[in-house]
Amino acid sequence: MHSQRTLSAKQAAQLLDVRVPTLYAYVSRGLIRSEAGSDDSRGRRYLTEDIEQLRARKKARHNPAQAVQEALHWGAPVLDSKLTLISNGRLLYRGHDAIVMAGRASIEQVAGLLWLGDMAAGDELFAERVSLPSEWRRLSKSLAGLNVVQRMQALLPIAGAAHAAAYDLRAERVAQAGARIARLLVAVVTGRDSVNEPVGTALQRAWMPARPSVAALLNAALVLCADHELNVSAFTVRCVASSGATPYQVVIAGLAALQGMRHGGNTEHVESLWHALDARVAGSTRDITTLLTGYLKRGESIPGFGHVLYSQGDPRAAELMRLASAAFPRALAIRQYNALTREAARLIGQSPNIDLALVTLARLLDLPDGGALTLFALGRIIGWIGHAIEQYQSGQLIRPRARYVGALAAED
Repeated sequence: MHSQRTLSAKQAAQLLDVRVPTLYAYVSRGLIRSEAGSDDSRGRRYLTEDIEQLRARKKARHNPAQAVQEALHWGAPVLDSKLTLISNGRLLYRGHDAIVMAGRASIEQVAGLLWLGDMAAGDELFAERVSLPSEWRRLSKSLAGLNVVQRMQALLPIAGAAHAAAYDLRAERVAQAGARIARLLVAVVTGRDSVNEPVGTALQRAWMPARPSVAALLNAALVLCADHELNVSAFTVRCVASSGATPYQVVIAGLAALQGMRHGGNTEHVESLWHALDARVAGSTRDITTLLTGYLKRGESIPGFGHVLYSQGDPRAAELMRLASAAFPRALAIRQYNALTREAARLIGQSPNIDLALVTLARLLDLPDGGALTLFALGRIIGWIGHAIEQYQSGQLIRPRARYVGALAAED
């Protein structure tokens, strides 16, 4: 995939293996979008994203088997969805800019939007107080060795068994179950038996009770993590939902996928980067350069930087850190974040992603261990329920075929 957001006419034509007049024909037919070039150039620029999609479609016609295989690895879209669009460096939830919503909408309203297409529905869905099952209160004392996300997983089979309505897979009933699941998991995170206030407020009261303003910052993090198109956990959720599993079972599967080190679990790699920085006495630019260069010398990528879907930088990270910097302008974690990002930009030309922003926020607010992944999980549950609803409504079982490449039995 080409790293530039736009290409010149000559570059675009070469990439498509067509003449420039053919490129113009694609533009006129609406297959490729273009925009004005810079002030010193009269030529138009052509969106790389559209060009790559057109290339994928052409390749699919010539080699369908290879196209399907590549589509499962950062390739062409493989499922229809009305939930989330990532395009031109923007993240949209049902057509609404998620970056704007982070500062204006509650996570409950985003849930209403993603689940039922109605932000106002979210406030009603989350109005009911929910309490942890009595069985969980007895069991939880024996689960001290589990981290918070693992405890969230452990709760769900118990809560699901006590909620017969979870087997009703109509959209409105799944949305009700989704709100109940989210509140139960917030109760696990905050160590309370029940929750009846907004999620951001519940987290703030548990983590920073003396700073009510932090609720808005935590809410923004949840909104920015709510969905991210067909990532590995969302695809896992769709597969499980397609089997007719309940929303509780769907979220269990999503949490399992999220904890993988190449998904949400990557926050642990970012935390290791921070710990290595803390171990250096001065924390100077030279220390940061030495630390980051060490990753490159070992042939490792620097955790927390770059995202294949955002060639110009992850807008979720940028917005979350803008809000955090406004709330805590002189905090050490903010200064360290800025120093890290400046040096990474110089060394590898990449911008921070949401993993680095979440870990920085967790350090800034002195959250419990695993706080970054906990925020990620609580936000992403909202998107998983939306994907489950879409999959239930489609009535389709996701059952791709494998292409066997192993040995065949020897003939007698």
